[in-house]
Amino acid sequence: MTTSDGAKGASGDEFSFAGLKAVFVNCTLKRSPEVSNTQGLMDVSIRLMREHGVDVENIRFVDHDIALGVYPDMREHGWASDAWLDDVWPLIDAADILVVGGPIWLGDNSSVTRMLIERLYAMSGEFNDKGQYVYYGKVGGAIITGNEDGVKHSSMSILYSLQHIGFVIPPAADAGWIGEIGPGPSYLDPGSGGPENEFTRRNTTFMTWNLMHLASMLKSAGGIPGYGNSRKAWNEGERFGLEPNPEYR
Repeated sequence: MTTSDGAKGASGDEFSFAGLKAVFVNCTLKRSPEVSNTQGLMDVSIRLMREHGVDVENIRFVDHDIALGVYPDMREHGWASDAWLDDVWPLIDAADILVVGGPIWLGDNSSVTRMLIERLYAMSGEFNDKGQYVYYGKVGGAIITGNEDGVKHSSMSILYSLQHIGFVIPPAADAGWIGEIGPGPSYLDPGSGGPENEFTRRNTTFMTWNLMHLASMLKSAGGIPGYGNSRKAWNEGERFGLEPNPEYR
């Protein structure tokens, strides 16, 4: 069997993404070792990436002593401790792929998910070697679980935030599982149907492959070209062909 891009094999055996790094950040409210249903679905994507050579790091955000805030080091802003720069940022900085996973509470992302987004935003003023914002050339995705409505809404919020600070978002970059409305089984509960759900399995698979494909393409191309988007050059007066509008009064 030959795939549409010429690779042989029905299981993706011809693809290797060795050299890519991914970090999955689980924004569950539960500390380890408590069971996280979000982790159960994230593990599906993690396994697929590792099977194809991606070096994957996986962390629970609440297991680390991270301060609230939108500055790189909140110890400089009144906090006694902040493990962001030591425990979490180095993994994200080194990664080609970031997947943010989390639960739904009251129809929206968890407070921990929002806290992660704020800390990511705190680093968005840093530059890469091209003078672009530091997240340029990285790709992002979202995984959501819950037993109330809100998968697409929660994913939308995460993916908008990631692209706004510089991540590239591939097609179908989110996946999720939702149980019945109201109190009911969670993703990993016996009989929930979560791990067998065809819609969730398909979306998780497509998301994972699209993240790997796009990250590989960007890495091979040396990232996004630096002309027209270098904040460092802009600060130095470069305007990349922008001319003042003569009609402006």
